[in-house]
Amino acid sequence: MTLRILVLIVLLYGWAIRPAAAIPAPHPDHVVIVIEENKSYAQIIDNPDAPYINALAKRGTLFTQSYGVTHPSQPNYLALFSGSTHNVNGNACPLELEGDNLAVVLQRKGLDFTSYAESMPTAGFRNCVEKSYYRKHNPVANWKNLAALNQPFQVFPRDFGKLPAVTLVIPDQRNDMHDGSVAHGDAWLAEHIESYAQWAMSHNSLLVVTWDEDDGSADNHVATMFIGPMVKPGRSAQRIDHYNVLRTVEEMFGLSYLGDSARVLSISEVWQGARQEN
Repeated sequence: MTLRILVLIVLLYGWAIRPAAAIPAPHPDHVVIVIEENKSYAQIIDNPDAPYINALAKRGTLFTQSYGVTHPSQPNYLALFSGSTHNVNGNACPLELEGDNLAVVLQRKGLDFTSYAESMPTAGFRNCVEKSYYRKHNPVANWKNLAALNQPFQVFPRDFGKLPAVTLVIPDQRNDMHDGSVAHGDAWLAEHIESYAQWAMSHNSLLVVTWDEDDGSADNHVATMFIGPMVKPGRSAQRIDHYNVLRTVEEMFGLSYLGDSARVLSISEVWQGARQEN
């Protein structure tokens, strides 16, 4: 075999096994991000106590290598919302933070954002605890200038077309698996989120369900899933954390990158239209 033929074979073989081509992040009309609490990937996926969540994961992309960024809860929420933990390493409340965040960079693009927190009694509520509502799980509450965007879940729109571009949904501690069981949290999602999940499929919109952190047993390995018409059903082994999720939302809406989201990759190869190069 001549050297020229050998080189040609190597080049053709290398071309044939090239990985799937990454395509740019899609441009959904609405993104709803639901954040659950303190359960590892293994405590959720294939758990018979979470039938709805596991069925939901099969309708979209389940990320099998998704991680929280730290412990405990509060800095993970801050990371997802602002690209930084702000050197917060606990659940101390109240925090008074300044600087850019997801709401601010959306507003600069002429887009809107709202956080809907269950059991929070009034819009712009500043107290740390009210029954099963805990401010440590509601990052928007830590920026005084965002009070109007900090809404109780009871006003979550029934007409999903009225949702902002990006929405955070914060179940209270009874329903986010922090105090309640996996089965209880699973039932809450089925009751309150399934109607949006169905609507999203025919309205160019995306649902993200993730966990802030694990229970300390699994190297912060948590479940994250994307459901929407732009998502390919299946599983992805791309290693991601809250900064990757934030970076992906930023790219979806053409936003500037916040904090540590600038140093990570956007989620890729899970979008409808990604194909093998040949």
